[in-house]
Amino acid sequence: MDSRSDSGAGPSGPTGPQTACAGPWWRARFILSGGGALAAVCLLVAAPLNAQGLPDPLTTTPGDPVRGEAIVTDPQHGLCTLCHEGPFPQVPFAGNLGPDLTGVGARRAVPELRQQIVDSRIGNPDTIMPPYYTTDGRERVGARWQGATMLRAQEVEDVVAYLASLTGDMP
Repeated sequence: MDSRSDSGAGPSGPTGPQTACAGPWWRARFILSGGGALAAVCLLVAAPLNAQGLPDPLTTTPGDPVRGEAIVTDPQHGLCTLCHEGPFPQVPFAGNLGPDLTGVGARRAVPELRQQIVDSRIGNPDTIMPPYYTTDGRERVGARWQGATMLRAQEVEDVVAYLASLTGDMP
């Protein structure tokens, strides 16, 4: 069976109130706008529980960084290198729309990496990065991904394990 939403329920897409001190996007909006004293209080008191990422793995099997590297560097599977550069000498042409992934494991904790892959809109509602493990709120989706997540739960964990292993210096 090729159910891409395997191993439990995937997190829902961005929903909920978008007012000051509420909703999953508020923390990112505060950080981007600079905020003020009241905003800082709201951030400390009302930041959503998932503001620091998804702490629980999506599967009981630990992620495999070797499989994760294969997904990240395959432009037909993970699609990561269409937008991201990184320590991928085997990728002849990588995009630069997204941040360089070199050293991302030193810059971000595993729960943050997992949240970014599952649905990066939680931290940045204006992102152009697609959600890889939710189908909620997706528009203009290719036929291959109609009604399916872009990665399976185990693939998400493999990608997270690989990204977490990238702790080298930025170029």
